[in-house]
Amino acid sequence: MNTKKLYDKLRPFYCLIVAFIIMGCSSSSPEDEAPAGPSNLEVTVDILGATPATPNGNGSGNIVVNFSASNATSYKVNFGNGETRETTSNSISYKYSGSGTQTYQIFVSAYKGPLFISSSKTITIYITPGLVWADEFNEDGAPDASKWGYDIGAGGWGNNESQFYTSRPENARIENGVLKITAIKENYEGAPFTSARINTQGKFSFKYGKVEVRAKLPEGGGTWPAIWMLGANFQSLGWPASGEIDIMEHKGNEPGKIHSAIHTPSSYGATINSGSQTVSNVTGEFHVYAVEWTSQKIAFSVDGVVHYTYMPAVKNSSTWPFDAPQFIILNVAMGGNFGGNIDPGFTIGTMEIDYVRVYQ
Repeated sequence: MNTKKLYDKLRPFYCLIVAFIIMGCSSSSPEDEAPAGPSNLEVTVDILGATPATPNGNGSGNIVVNFSASNATSYKVNFGNGETRETTSNSISYKYSGSGTQTYQIFVSAYKGPLFISSSKTITIYITPGLVWADEFNEDGAPDASKWGYDIGAGGWGNNESQFYTSRPENARIENGVLKITAIKENYEGAPFTSARINTQGKFSFKYGKVEVRAKLPEGGGTWPAIWMLGANFQSLGWPASGEIDIMEHKGNEPGKIHSAIHTPSSYGATINSGSQTVSNVTGEFHVYAVEWTSQKIAFSVDGVVHYTYMPAVKNSSTWPFDAPQFIILNVAMGGNFGGNIDPGFTIGTMEIDYVRVYQ
């Protein structure tokens, strides 16, 4: 047969064979394909004890985060409070600390190697505070030395106060189930008044929680009773770098107006970070002065009514030196930068404290 005619007859078959060869050479192998990352991430959060009547849980702070994703080999969970956990399972249990009702945004990321996808859920959870420290002042005599120490001296350490703080029973004693801190008009160590300032420094300090103090305040122009806290690191950092939380301050010259304030490097002394409310009969009746301190905010209240919440827009060492322990201080000052003019007729005034309780 003529060679050209044979080629012409077989040419379609040659083209088909060449086409198969080209397709085979150009097709990629599974090893050359880009790896598939996780997909279809689903996240749910179960709050322990949540019911229609208690949608924020039973107060335990416990949750279970459930998640699943296609083609995922591990997961990372950010609980919205700075803590993260990693797991290869499809659920993880967690217990929030603190107290009160808090809202958190939980982020879950599903991984396969360096590839990941993320999703989030927002929860609101209630945490029942547990009592971690208290003084009920049930034994007559001096304040419990295992819980309280004294600041001794005059001037109020920069506040221009008129009293001399002592450790005498005349100025601080427990009687009939209450602690009595008493300011007295008398000449003592060159000062025209005496009083007491007691604190838990070196004996008890804490980070985050709720403090409740049930107290009855002294009468008299110029009295300045205070329930407050100071950073336990103030001796190394100094003030106001250590942070100060004023739970309750009262001016005898403004009866019934309860002040609360925050002192930080960004605002101190005549701080702008303050709030107040007017409460009836603070010198004749006991009221509960409280602060709730979390990693996110500090809220002040009287008898459960909140009058000021500190929650800075930007948190740094200047605006938020409150991620370290603080200790408690109780005192009655006279006059000074905050107390103002002292009534010439003042002779004696007492702050009575039924209890101090700290919950976490």
